Order: sequence, then C-alpha cells, then structure tokens
Amino acid sequence: MTAQPADAVWDAIYGISRFAALATMAELGFADHLKDGPLSSDQLAERCAAHPQSVRRVLRELASMGFVRSVPEGYEVTEAGLTLTDDSPRSVRSAIRLVREEAYWYAMAKLPETVKSGASAFTERYGPGYHYLAAHPETATVFDDYMARRAVPFAGGLEAACDFTGVRQVVDLGGGRGQILSAVLGAHPQVSGVLFDLDRVIPSGREAMAAAGLADRCEFVVGDFFEGVTAGADVYILANVIHNWSDEDSIRILSNIRSAMAADGRILIVEIVLPDDDSPHVGKDADMRMLALLNGGTERTRTEYQTLLEKSGLTLSEIVELPGWASAIVATPI
Repeated sequence: MTAQPADAVWDAIYGISRFAALATMAELGFADHLKDGPLSSDQLAERCAAHPQSVRRVLRELASMGFVRSVPEGYEVTEAGLTLTDDSPRSVRSAIRLVREEAYWYAMAKLPETVKSGASAFTERYGPGYHYLAAHPETATVFDDYMARRAVPFAGGLEAACDFTGVRQVVDLGGGRGQILSAVLGAHPQVSGVLFDLDRVIPSGREAMAAAGLADRCEFVVGDFFEGVTAGADVYILANVIHNWSDEDSIRILSNIRSAMAADGRILIVEIVLPDDDSPHVGKDADMRMLALLNGGTERTRTEYQTLLEKSGLTLSEIVELPGWASAIVATPI
C-alpha cells in the first residue's frame, strides 16, 4: 500500500492501543505465568484471575507485536516478552507499570494545557513529583525499581568509560539503590563511596549495597542537594538528576557541588544529550514527559549543558557516550 501523509498520525494513535496491551501483560504478569511453558488463553486467564475472552484478545495483539507467539498448546512468551518478567536482569516491567499510572496518563493527556500555560498540569493537580511519590508509596516502589533498571545499561559503561585512577571517594547524589556506585566500587577497590539521597530511598540503597558486599565501603547520607552535599570528594555523580530541574535549580545544585568538591575533582553528569538538529532522538520523546510531569524539567543539548556549567563555576571537559542513550558529561572547576 502506498504511504499516505497521515500514516504517521495513525501509527501514533494506534501506538496507544499497543501500549495498553503491553501494560496489561505487565500488570497481570503474563510473562511470569508463561516463562515455564506455553498455556492456552483460558489457562492463562485462570492464573491471572482475568476474563478469558478479554485475555485472548490481548494475546492476539501481543502476538502481532512479537511479545508472545502462537503454538499448538496456546501461547508461549518470546525473548522480547521475557523482559516483562520480574526476575529477568533485563526486566523493564516496572517501566511499563509506571507509565500506566493514572496520574502519568493525566499528565500526558493534559500536555496541550501545559504548553498553553507553561505550568505542568500534573504539578497543578498533584503537586511536585517527589511529593507525589512520598504520598503514594506503591507508586514510589515501582518508580524506584524503574530507576534501578534504567541505570543498568549505563552503570558499567560509566565505570569503563571514565578514569577512576587515583580516585579515593565518589559521591553518588540522588543515587537510588546505588547501581552506578556499585559498579564503580566493584571495579576499584581503593575507592570509598557515599550514597546521598532522600530518607525514603536510603534504606533500599543500603540493602542493595549490602547484597553486593559493598556496604562496608559506602556511607549512606540522607540529604538535600539544594542545601549542600558531602564535601571533599574526588568525583560526584549526578545520574538522571539535572534533567528534573529548571536552569535556576540546576545551577543551584551544581554550584553547591562546586563549593564542596576537591580542587581537582570532577562531576559526572549522566543524562541524555539532545542533538542540535531536527533528527529523531529518544531524548525528544523523553523531553515531552519532562514537560508534562515537571515544572522546569527538561532534556538539554550540549550547548545548554555548557551554559549551565559555566554559570555554576564549572567547565565542560568532555562528553562520553554510554550505553542506553545516556552520556557522561564531565565537568571540572573553572
């Protein structure tokens, strides 16, 4: 069939239907039920306590997307579908579950209103994102798992791409469960770490670092990087932090680190760096989420990061590409 001008519009519209099928698979645990072998749609519905005919229709859509496939016994999960199991090291189930949250859908649906007013409709209705998570612990658990899973592709990449020779202490600001810090400490026995985050996050970070056998080399600090950070470290890591904040707030965070860091210290800012042209880029999709969910949060280009750093008393030394769309923006004192 000849391509039509509106084809891209229809693909975006029907993409919502495909996402809804994936959200059903993730929320009802289809992949976990299918990972040990094929099931008929009726058997799967029984295990999920779901309506059999509705399950059959969703499976038909998922099969067309490549997450399950038809076999004589019913349906089996594919390699792509296994990424929606809880126990897979490549699991992205929490990402799907987070996006299907009612408040998230509200924010995306209200993007036109956000663009008109310049203020996030989500924030207007629910308050700041981290306040929302504090008030909704079940969502916070999904969010924390999503952030941990999201860090996996670039945690090892950061350790491999950046030189930690001679580094004595690394502070991971907003480090969550410490995936990145664990990779650094695991590869460099001479390094001690500080995991710096909110009080609701630190317990899970402490547990994860203990499971990795690294708790004895890590200090756990509850803090607010708007007020100040651990002083005197050689390296400060900010992963998926700066894009959450306006330029003014970002400069405040970076200036606090600049005041606290060693004279020859570095900041490693792990973020998506947008291209300056109109080429497609996953960061532009992410930027729509930033716009919808946060007042002031934004993905940025190299030039925009360079400006932020200069206003914070820092200089952009280099940008190192990492796996998983992210880059390490290396900043040093001016």
